[in-house]
Amino acid sequence: MKTLRRLIHREALFAVAFVTVGFLALFFFFDLVDELRSVGRRGPEGYQLSHAFLFVVLSIPSHLYELLPITVLIGTIFVMARLAQSSEFTIMRTSGMGPWQALRTLLALGGFFVLLTFAIGDYIAPATDRAAQLVKAKYLGRLTTGATGAWLKERQEDRSYAVNVRALTPNGGMQDVRIFEFDAQGRLASQTRAASGQFAADGAWTLDNVQTSRFEQRDADQAHVEHLQIPSLQWPTRISADMVAASLLKPDRMATIDLFQYIRHLDANGQSAQRYEIEFWRKVFYPLSCLVMVVLALPFAYLHFRSGGIAGYVFGGVMAGISFFLLNNVFGYAGNLQNWSPWLTAAAPGLIYSALSLAAFGWLVLRR
Repeated sequence: MKTLRRLIHREALFAVAFVTVGFLALFFFFDLVDELRSVGRRGPEGYQLSHAFLFVVLSIPSHLYELLPITVLIGTIFVMARLAQSSEFTIMRTSGMGPWQALRTLLALGGFFVLLTFAIGDYIAPATDRAAQLVKAKYLGRLTTGATGAWLKERQEDRSYAVNVRALTPNGGMQDVRIFEFDAQGRLASQTRAASGQFAADGAWTLDNVQTSRFEQRDADQAHVEHLQIPSLQWPTRISADMVAASLLKPDRMATIDLFQYIRHLDANGQSAQRYEIEFWRKVFYPLSCLVMVVLALPFAYLHFRSGGIAGYVFGGVMAGISFFLLNNVFGYAGNLQNWSPWLTAAAPGLIYSALSLAAFGWLVLRR
């Protein structure tokens, strides 16, 4: 039986690797063509072809993380359908491999891909994606998102602060920082604007070229405004560089632990964390989709194929896998809009397709 398991694992690993390399090559080509539009900006010392090539190479782990479950599905379906078409799987069944042994064999293979997907998505892809963004920031000017950059909130005793960082510089500093201070009654107490800033080792921010406006409410109809110009200012805060970067980067590009810490910061400061909670649970459940994919592929080994009829079944399986990812995205957006439970929103597509896969396995394998 070990020989049969090794045979299936070897064939599936080779097929999945082949399909993955093909998809990655396709994405590499499209990404490189897209980056060529930025080549030549900011003059001869700006963004060059070598920088675009490095950016695309550093983006490969993120694509690999996104593609692994579907390439696992395609590769496993191809292997199981080919074994059925050549009657090799029939020989395996007559040699003693029952349905549950075949299921355990594929689940062991899926477990390997679960660990691989988790390692890539939680350690390799976030690091390489941040490095890719810093390459762009270094040669194109800055790292930002949206029209206004990152917005964060913090409470300090009876005061609350709304902080806006327009962009991160290539050396890890901040650009165009605005801090709005509110008193216990929710009235604007001061507004601080700095041209640049740095993250200090003690947790404070060092702000340069600071303009501060302080608002003092004297009575119901009058307020006094005081304007100050300060060369440098130390602002104590618990907002770290990782939190600012988390606001600027896409949540699906963050590591699970970074997402968890950022969610705790948002909850502690009374901010909505629904989007990040859904993404956190999607990061938790996403690697497990590899198990769903191998279970979905197993019934193909029990189908009877005519000569040349394998392509249609493989195409049908691929479309089922694509529908899984579409449903996963739909649940993510719907859960965010309807304020559904984050963990249930993230787990529902996998649970639905696992139930369908096991139902197909039970009907096709055990009853027929």
